[in-house]
Parts: sequence; C-alpha cells; structure tokens
Amino acid sequence: MKKKAVLWIVPFLLYVALLGVMPQMEPDEVRYSLIASAMNETGSYVTPKIKNTVYLEKPPLVSWVTAAAFKIFGENDFSARLFSGLCAWGCILLVFWIGRRFRDEKTGLYAAAVLTISAFPFALGRINILDMPLTLFLCLAIWLGYLSVTEEKKRLLSYGFYFACALAFLTKGMIGVVFPFAVLGIWLVWERRWRLLPRLISPAGIIIFLAVVCPWLYLAQKENPDFLWFFFVREHFLRFTTQMHGKTEPFYYFLPVLIGGTLPWSIFLIRAWQPGKWKEQLFRKEENRFLAVWFLFIFLFYTVSSSKLVTYIAPVFLPAALFAGCIFRGYDEAPAQPTGRRKILYSLLAWGQFLIVGAALLLSPIVKSHHDPSRGLVIMISDLWWIYLLPVFLAAGLMIFLPDWIARRKGAGWFPSLYLLCCIFLAGFLFPLNDFLYPYRSALVAKEAIARYVPQGKLLYQYRVNFYGIDFYNKIRTPIVEDFGELSEGIAKLPEAERKKYFLSRQDFFAKCRQEKEVYCITQHEKRLKDLREQFAGMDMLWENGAFYLLRIRNQPKD
Repeated sequence: MKKKAVLWIVPFLLYVALLGVMPQMEPDEVRYSLIASAMNETGSYVTPKIKNTVYLEKPPLVSWVTAAAFKIFGENDFSARLFSGLCAWGCILLVFWIGRRFRDEKTGLYAAAVLTISAFPFALGRINILDMPLTLFLCLAIWLGYLSVTEEKKRLLSYGFYFACALAFLTKGMIGVVFPFAVLGIWLVWERRWRLLPRLISPAGIIIFLAVVCPWLYLAQKENPDFLWFFFVREHFLRFTTQMHGKTEPFYYFLPVLIGGTLPWSIFLIRAWQPGKWKEQLFRKEENRFLAVWFLFIFLFYTVSSSKLVTYIAPVFLPAALFAGCIFRGYDEAPAQPTGRRKILYSLLAWGQFLIVGAALLLSPIVKSHHDPSRGLVIMISDLWWIYLLPVFLAAGLMIFLPDWIARRKGAGWFPSLYLLCCIFLAGFLFPLNDFLYPYRSALVAKEAIARYVPQGKLLYQYRVNFYGIDFYNKIRTPIVEDFGELSEGIAKLPEAERKKYFLSRQDFFAKCRQEKEVYCITQHEKRLKDLREQFAGMDMLWENGAFYLLRIRNQPKD
C-alpha cells in the first residue's frame, strides 16, 4: 500500500473533505456548537454556557478549538466538526507510529488502514462531540507513557506524557489522567517490571500538567462557587458509581458496539486469520500484553460502570486496529483460502453483511416516504435514491469476491482492494444516511421556514422539545416549554425574570398564549401537536415536514 494514500489522501477525503455532507444532529452536536458560538459572541471563554445557562458538565477545550474554527471558517457544519475530524486523522497517524515502532512501517500502514475503515471511528470522527478528541489525547498519553518507561532518553517523552494527560483532562475530565496511569501501571505489574513504576512519576511533568489545567480550574471556581463539587464529585464520582443519569445498561452493552464498530473489515478478518501462524502474525509478547491491557482495562472499566454511552469505548479501537493490521499484513503477503468451518462462517457472514446492507439501503426510501408526506426538496432528492445508493451497494457486493479475484490474478493486492472498497462503502453511506436522518434529527430542515414565517423580533417557543440547532442555525434565542433536561442546573442560577421569559412550564405557556395576540412555536411528534390543538382553536400550521411542526397560535381559546 502507498504510504501517501493511507496516511494523507484517504484520511483527508474521509475525515475532512466530507464533513459538511450531513447537518449537525440533535442534541449532542449542536450543543457544543452553541457553546462555542456563545463564547465568541460574549467573549467569555471560562464558563461554558448554553442558551445563557451555565454548563459545567465538561471542560471547555473542545469548545475553545471549535470557537477558533468558527472565527476562521465561519459558523457552519464543516468548522463545527473540523476538530473531531482532525483528531480522528491524528488517531490514524498514531496507530501508524505505534505499528512502525513495534514492528515496521508496513505493519503501521496496515494498522492505520484498518482504523481508517472502521465504522465506529469513521462515524465518531464526523460528529462534533468530545469523544474523538478525548480518544486522541488519551491514547497519545498512553503511548508516550509507554515510551517514557521503556526508552532510555525518557525526559522529553515524560513531559509529553503529562502534557497529553492535561489535554485529555481539559477535554473530558479525570479519565484523561486515570486511564493512562492505570493502563501503564497494570501492564508493568503484569510484565513484572516493578522497578519501572517510579518512571511514571515526574515532578517536572506534574508541574507541566498543573500549569495547563489549573488556570481554568481556578477561573471556573472563581466564577462559579459550586464548580469544584459539581465537576469532581457529581460529574465524576457519582456519574460512574450511581444511576443518576438513568437506568443501568446490561453488562454486554458494549459488545454489539465493538462488533458493529469494526465493520465492514472485521468479517474479512475471519478469512485472514490463520490459527497456526498467530505468533508470527502478532507482535512480541511484551507488546501484545501492553495492547491487551490498553484494550481490556478501558472496555471492562466502562462495562462495570453505572454510566454507559456508546461513544465511551472509542479508545479501544486503536489497539484493535493494531492487532488486526498485523493479521491482515500476514495474510496479504501469503493469501490462502479458508477451509472447513472457517470457510463456511466467513461465507455466511460476508454474504449476510451484503444482504443486510442491501435491505437497509432499499428499505430506507420506503420508510422515509411513509413518514414524510411532504413533497419538498428533501423528497426530490429521495426520488433519486438509487443513484447515491448504487456505489454503496456495489462496494458491499464487490467486497465478497473482487479482492480474491485480484489476489489470484496478481498474487497480491487482496487487502488494498478491500481497503478501497471499504472507503467507498463508508463514504457512500453518508448520502443516504443524510437524506434519511436530516428531516427528523436536525433542526437545519426548519431554518428557512422559521426565517420565512416568524417575524423578526418575535420569540419562537419550543413546545416540550429543545432543539439547540434552532438557536444555532437561525441565530436566535428560543424559549423552552417544559423540556429543560440537562439545563436544569443552570436554569436555577438565572435571574427570576429571565427564567420566566425563556423557561416556561406548560401552564405558563398556555397562559401566555391566551394573553398575547399571537404566539409562534415549534414542536415535534403528533402527540404534542394534539396537545396544543386541544387547548387552542385558533392555530395555524405554517410549515411541517412530518416530524417538525411550525405553528402560530392566535388568541382564540377553545370553548
């Protein structure tokens, strides 16, 4: 494989050039865009705020970088996701660096290629949330920590280790420090290299870490007297030890995430795996143990945690890509047909993946047309669904036999052809996915209607929903009716007049509608629309797309 293509051209196309294909999805992506936008608007970069409410659940590093991207490239979907995309690219380069250090450049290239075509990093690297930046800084810290205890000239490496920990901390808190030290400590104990444990402790490194994180901690506490308790106790200790954020997920919660996140290449790993050559295909024992601890500690930590979200296990995909890269490299150099049960399993899974993808692609326009009766721009694009589904469908089908055909004809090229097909498959999926999700999961679909129908200066109420994208895309502040969620803590700190104006109960909203000549509101789902119709006779439907409803309520209470 060509180094230039694997490390630079393909990652740029997948993780940067296509960032603007889909609008930002609710609620997570637009949350962080709204925070960054508010920072630039107010000039206050210490305390993150959403809709003018304090939001101290996460540190502000990603918001700072996004705010800088907004100033350079403007406030749009591309600049909002740019940092996440660049961090995903950084993870690809990091995997190459590790693979090259453990074995050689070719192994690094295979591992980088595997990470590039993994569905989970591909999806996460295109979303404006904290997990991909955290993954880069966390994994960089683990790797620099490994080098600092195994290399003789370790001083600069140790400084880099602490600096990466500091960046991880400013991205998502204490796990940026706990995970690197835990992974490295467990690995050294397993290796019986007790004497190297003190190398993890560096007075100069501690000073570097504190110099990076303490200014924000000090200023945040100064502006918010309850910050230290809220951030360290509530958002760290209580989040992972209690059910404060909802029900406890089953212990196997992350297994489907892991399996699905390695598609589409993981099916073909069954073909590439040669049981009799596993010692030759993997790294040396010490390095395998290091990667195993890296993978298992993070995976098991979140498995036993009371707080589980799909994105938490992103850092485990880097060691998984390194292991898989070794296996694919070994097979690509000496391709062999699988036999027996392995051949049957491989064939079933390869064809099963193709059939499932084909069914999903063919079903999506049918489902969409059922749920979206409007005939606007979105449906006009959907009428051409077969054009942009064709590359995905063909790539999924060609994966089954084209790499084998090329290997038989040329004696090489099995994995490079699979790599390119996976790239086409993942990139092509963005367009049908955009068309299917855009009308229902992004507030951008309502931007033009809001600008057209809601007079300037008029408040637009969000009835029992809270779409941050309405505020971000339309550059307005919308009052919320009864769907406060994560804003509750910040709302309690607002002046009473501001609370009553922008955060209303259902009854307060009904009272306001009966007091004023007309009120504009937007909502979602038929049950909420029905709720409003039961209260008001004078209600005009200004615009709807089967999911969002833009309404004008006139002062005509129902008899």
